[in-house]
Formats: sequence, structure tokens, C-alpha cells
Amino acid sequence: MKQAKLDSWLLKLPGVAVGPKWGDDWVYTVAEKMFCVLCVGGSDAGRMSFKVDDDLFLSMLDQPGIEPAPYLARAKWVMLRAPEEFDAKWLRAQVERSYQLVRDKLPKRVREAL
Repeated sequence: MKQAKLDSWLLKLPGVAVGPKWGDDWVYTVAEKMFCVLCVGGSDAGRMSFKVDDDLFLSMLDQPGIEPAPYLARAKWVMLRAPEEFDAKWLRAQVERSYQLVRDKLPKRVREAL
């Protein structure tokens, strides 16, 4: 996954920011809450993680190429080592849904300010 492509999808959403964290990872946030992580360097370059619906988490893990995200699986995050192998429309829908899941848990006043 190219960072420019992910930026074009996500930076248009209300309140989204992106910045480096943990060395080679770029973290996409809404109101300082993470919803997507993209590794941009090192041996894991290109891998991507994002939050999924609680009730879809286990079924997502049954799909080839999708595994629990390290350190974040308990919060129902998945990781794709090779996101470019997935359909772009599907992938975009997944990261936009991740944004919605995180945004919807924000306090009402914060959501309204977005």
C-alpha cells in the first residue's frame, strides 16, 4: 500500500490527521484516536492495520492474508501484510469503516466539532 493512496482516501474525512509513530509507522487518527496504521519503511514496509467491527473480527481472520494485528488484536484490529493483494474498493471500505468505528466512540461534543 502506498502512503499517497491511503492519504487520498483518508485525509478527506473530517478530523483526520496522520503522523509518524513507532519509527516506521504512520498513524491515521481522528481526534487523536488511532484507526489505521501503515508501515512505510523497514522489513514490514507496506503492511497495514485497522480496526474492524467486533462481530466481524473472527471471520476476517479466516480470510487469507489477514491476521490479528500485533498488540491491537484485543481491540479487534487486523493486519494485512500485503494490502495491495486486496481489491482497492474493499480495502477503502474497510479503512473508512475503521474511521467510523473510532469516530462513533468519541464523545458527542468532539464528534460534533469534527
